[in-house]
Amino acid sequence: MKKITVNGTELTPSKIVCIGRNYVEHIKELGNEVPQEMVVFNKPNSALSSQLNAFAQETLHYEGEICFVVQGGKFTAVGFGLDLTKRELQSKLKEKGLPWERAKAFDGSAVLSDFVSIADTDINQELTLSLSIDDVEIQSGGVALMMYKPAAILAELSSFMTLVDGDIVMTGTPKGVGEVRSGAKFTGQILLADKVLVEQSWRAR
Repeated sequence: MKKITVNGTELTPSKIVCIGRNYVEHIKELGNEVPQEMVVFNKPNSALSSQLNAFAQETLHYEGEICFVVQGGKFTAVGFGLDLTKRELQSKLKEKGLPWERAKAFDGSAVLSDFVSIADTDINQELTLSLSIDDVEIQSGGVALMMYKPAAILAELSSFMTLVDGDIVMTGTPKGVGEVRSGAKFTGQILLADKVLVEQSWRAR
């Protein structure tokens, strides 16, 4: 089983729970309908990776996200994540009304930074993300732009599934998604107000 690091301590997530279509501008850029209820899908532990790949049967697309670690039934730590997507395959699956797992849950589809602890009072306030590619900011957004805030996400997920210690929740992506280009440098940040809490870089291959 693959592990994540929270304040220097390793944890083993049983699953990664992802919230889709949580930013209105991202919904518009992909031409999707605004959902009437929270969109949820899962990635397995095997999706975790520290390596950013540009290709897996087809060119991959990146989606930068604020990610939380669950401990004791709460979001206790935050990190930056890249939800990698086989967009061409996903479009075909959506056209047929089929599940997304083949396009979203493949090995290496969740590239995550280390995580740092965060107070309960912070998760619904000024948390934001920034994703830069080759030192140019491509994505930015945060809790203020989310349709479903972290507390609402946690409550909804807990109403129908058990979140165990170490599980990860990815909270959706703002506008600015696109193809991963081999050789490009990706730098993700999580900020609280203007303070950088987490920063990590990857070189796509």
